[in-house]
Amino acid sequence: MKLHAALLLGLCLATGVARAGLFDDDVARKDLAALRDQVGANQKTAEERLARIETMLQDRSIELAKLIDELKQDLARMRGQLEVQTNQIETLDRRQKDLYVDLDARLRKLEASAQAHEKQAASAPDPVAEGKAYEAALNQFKLGNYQSSVAAFQSFLASYPDSPQVSSAQYWIGNAYYALRDYKTAIAAQQKVLTSWPDSAKAPDSMLNIASSQAEMGEAKAARETLQTLLKKYPGTPAAEQAKQRLAGKR
Repeated sequence: MKLHAALLLGLCLATGVARAGLFDDDVARKDLAALRDQVGANQKTAEERLARIETMLQDRSIELAKLIDELKQDLARMRGQLEVQTNQIETLDRRQKDLYVDLDARLRKLEASAQAHEKQAASAPDPVAEGKAYEAALNQFKLGNYQSSVAAFQSFLASYPDSPQVSSAQYWIGNAYYALRDYKTAIAAQQKVLTSWPDSAKAPDSMLNIASSQAEMGEAKAARETLQTLLKKYPGTPAAEQAKQRLAGKR
């Protein structure tokens, strides 16, 4: 009886222990499942957060790249504007320098012209005095004062070298020497008229005077050749008409 009771008690205890073990396994499994669920949830949450972070970083990377590109474009635009402005400044500077050089050249030219005009005006002969000097020398010739006439005409040439009367003054010098019977000097004086002023109205008369001086010196052939040259070079002039008469023997 005691043995049966002990066996029964032992069986009950064993059954209780077995049940207790089964109970503990279920709890453990539930806890493990819960833990797994929690870990999965945490992992999912972490993955979602990581995904959001990656998306944000990607978006920010795109925005940053866009911003960098815009900054590069702005920088390139600013550089282009700077180059344009620099070129404009350089062009303006060159224009200012060119303008300064041009104005300086014009100013110098005007100053030189003004100085030349002033100098010319200061040195310009008095036409009244010039006319009187010429007439005074010619009057000496008309009065027969040939030597005085020569001196007066030479003084006239020295005082008024640009006068329109210079060829006439030189002619009268040669004519005065002819009147003084200094035929060589007369020829030399008239040759100067022909050399310096070949188109002067006095040139034909000078050539005629040369022929006269040659004739007076007994150089008939040379005188005749001079008259023939006079006819060819200055036809239709009063001197040419006289040359024609002389060649015809009519004096």
